[in-house]
Amino acid sequence: MDFDAYARTAVDLVNAGLDDLDALRGLFADGENDWMRDEVAERDVTVFRRAQRRLRQVFEAGTSGRDNEAVAELNALLSAFPVQPRISGHDAADWHMHVTSRGASVSSEYLAGAVWGLSVWLCEYGSARFGICADERCRNVYLDTSSNNCRRFCSERCATRSHVAAHRARKRAQSGSLTPA
Repeated sequence: MDFDAYARTAVDLVNAGLDDLDALRGLFADGENDWMRDEVAERDVTVFRRAQRRLRQVFEAGTSGRDNEAVAELNALLSAFPVQPRISGHDAADWHMHVTSRGASVSSEYLAGAVWGLSVWLCEYGSARFGICADERCRNVYLDTSSNNCRRFCSERCATRSHVAAHRARKRAQSGSLTPA
């Protein structure tokens, strides 16, 4: 069972725009969860938005060193979206684990996995490996998988954009200080 992949689903959810049902369907665009995209309903949008806010609170608490708050919220989410593991597949070469019982709703299946994965991540790596993008225009969350726990941005794009903006600001400040008085 790939717990990191489940933890990444929590990141994907927190970073998703959930304006409407079509936007929620976009969360399942990876091809692996086609059945979720096809079965998600309007009532799931509210459930996902609420879980999205609560998971963001976990990232905010974890990144600011408030581990007890992050753990308390994850425990509450684990109660709300319990893991009920089951083996699935078609033959001995295809057995794999799912985190909820057969017939679970899309929100139950997705959120149980996301919360379980993030909880395992926290126990395995600590909340110091949670992050909120340092680019003020972005604020996406991420999991720090760097070897030395030094990641500050959610993507190379945000890192580059932020570094270029800082470089330009330094250049403007430098050229302003060289102007004769």
